[in-house]
Amino acid sequence: MAEGRLPHIVLFSGGTACRTTNLALLSRPARLTRIVPAWDSGGSSKTIRESLGVLAVGDIRQALMTMAHGEGQVGDVVKVCNARMTSGTEDDARAEFALYAEGRHPLLERMEPGLRGAILNYLRTFRAAIGADFDFRNGSIGNFILTGAHLAHNSDINTAIFVFRKLCDITGHVWPSTAADGVELSAVLNDGTRIEGQHRMTALDDTASGIGIRDIALSGRNGAPVQANEAVLESLKSADAIVFGPGSFFTSVLPHLLVDGIVPAIARNVHARRIFIGNMLQCRETRGLDVARMLEIAAALWRGQEGADARPFTHVLANHQLLPFEKTVGPFAYLGNGALEDVGARLGIERVIGDFEDPWQRGQHDGRAVADALNSLLPS
Repeated sequence: MAEGRLPHIVLFSGGTACRTTNLALLSRPARLTRIVPAWDSGGSSKTIRESLGVLAVGDIRQALMTMAHGEGQVGDVVKVCNARMTSGTEDDARAEFALYAEGRHPLLERMEPGLRGAILNYLRTFRAAIGADFDFRNGSIGNFILTGAHLAHNSDINTAIFVFRKLCDITGHVWPSTAADGVELSAVLNDGTRIEGQHRMTALDDTASGIGIRDIALSGRNGAPVQANEAVLESLKSADAIVFGPGSFFTSVLPHLLVDGIVPAIARNVHARRIFIGNMLQCRETRGLDVARMLEIAAALWRGQEGADARPFTHVLANHQLLPFEKTVGPFAYLGNGALEDVGARLGIERVIGDFEDPWQRGQHDGRAVADALNSLLPS
């Protein structure tokens, strides 16, 4: 790393699981780039995506709001972008949206005219595209603004994100791993059952969760390959650390490796550390798995991509296994490490075992402990 240059950390993740790590890294002297999925098919993103056929913006907006929080940006624009519509009646939600789109909301009324005008332009672009029958209930105003910017800027998501960041005065970068719309994530269970859609994979019932996921696939419109976002490829060139996780393994972390161009770009950066962060708990996607098995799955997928070298990661961060028996938080057990020493040695991955659990929130990562470990691994 050149003297005087801030280290650049690229973090592949989903939405909420890496929030504390994201916030902790922003308190360190480093540049941070978040890479998020573009195949979210649930919640407010699903409604917008199905109505307009555009790229899902929910994870992008959520990561941008985390950046804003970590950078201390709590102005009126951020408050508007972080607002959510009522979950009451459709008429109530439509009336609430009109307060924003017509500039009558108090936060907008006191805003500087240039900012106010830009937000109103994007909200009105969104309203014109979405049609009269759209259900605004529980929708995110930030999602509406970002989608409006996407439409207003010729469906260029990178330009929309750039504008959104400027509106919110956010320094950190957030990019979807692909700029293509219509990307679908699917899985095949160990019994051959096929599951279509990210939202269905994260909500496997007990039977499907017990069977487990065997394979995942990404596909673009009409089955086309999913191409990497050029902004992501540029970020990977200058990365000092490329971090995967924490997050939902099969829906938020692993699928990034299936995007054409991502693996070769990572492999070309021989300088960067590649670090996998083990989750704290199992989930519906990973019931019965452990960290060692996740590394094996990732390595098999990695080796199947053009341009891949021998190992997907240089390091793995895993929590201390303090008890010789299974312990749970709510419905899910802690994620065990399994045969991590053997698998790490076979794959050439260095193990970093630490106390990474938040002492105040069981089953969640201590962002500061994770950030400290990541900083200690940065190349000199």
